[in-house]
Amino acid sequence: MAEITAKLVKELREKSGAGVMDAKKALVETDGDMDKAVELLREKGMAKAAKKADRVAAEGLTGVYVSGNHAAVVEVNAETDFVAKNAQFVELVNETAKVIAEGKPANNEEALALVMPSGETLASAYVNATATIGEKISFRRFALLEKTDEQHFGAYQHNGGRIGVISVVEGGDDALAKQISMHIAAMKPTVLSYTELDPQFVKDELAKLNHDIELDNESRAMVDKAPLPFLQYGSKAQLSEDVIAKAEEDIKAELAAEGKPEKIWDKIIPGKMDRFMLDNTKVDQAYTLLAQVYIMDDSKTVEAYLNSVNAKAIDFARFEVGEGIEKKANDFESEVAATMAAALNN
Repeated sequence: MAEITAKLVKELREKSGAGVMDAKKALVETDGDMDKAVELLREKGMAKAAKKADRVAAEGLTGVYVSGNHAAVVEVNAETDFVAKNAQFVELVNETAKVIAEGKPANNEEALALVMPSGETLASAYVNATATIGEKISFRRFALLEKTDEQHFGAYQHNGGRIGVISVVEGGDDALAKQISMHIAAMKPTVLSYTELDPQFVKDELAKLNHDIELDNESRAMVDKAPLPFLQYGSKAQLSEDVIAKAEEDIKAELAAEGKPEKIWDKIIPGKMDRFMLDNTKVDQAYTLLAQVYIMDDSKTVEAYLNSVNAKAIDFARFEVGEGIEKKANDFESEVAATMAAALNN
């Protein structure tokens, strides 16, 4: 029986990332054979990871990394927020973002085959992390963005890394691009422009808005307040030339009915048309970056502000940890009741 020294245990830990006791047990089982011990730990790690495969991992961090004219934002999940603060987990997230930005994979399968600084694949790194950290650790998704030499990346993380954003801005500078990313983090746009919204999605969202107005009007009626008007349109995509022309004619008719002299109409109509556009692009304002009111200057939309500084938003990616993942709710009262019932029956 070979002597299992502290030096051997330390060496195995450095190679495998395993804990002290796991490393020592592996060396004992393999009679001190380092290669066999590494393989044994790998097999045990895969077994542990398999047992945790059906667990829900909805906590975690985003990682952001810029490599020249390429940048990556990734989401890596853990089961608890506590583990998301673990130094090993944070390092894994950062290394994942780096290898993806540099490796430029086309999909998750290619990403998991990339080689980490440790020499193992990304897939193996996650199996080992699950085994050593003790929770399901999973690589969920990534986005790659590319820019030209004249364009700028805005890399930003918010709330301790729970939100990660990269934007690409033409014109301006890195500081402007970062401000745009800060806006994206706060306001949650999903696409750049109204041209990217599906027509049925716009109709569905407009119906939801009008339903909210209907409910609000029921409350207003109870206190004798005037009802709010329903929205006819939700997106600039619905505002054809005919619709805009009719809106302008309606404004002129309104001004005439109010007795406003025609010589001042030109000063009034632009403001009322701006109001019409705002009132009838609520879906755009919720989901498209360019239509949102800019958080750094609430007198302008993002598009208007960028135009004012001769800049243009080209692309962006925003990840928020856990979005879209259905978390399993722990029914604590049911668990306690079941435990008490089992105790009484024994």
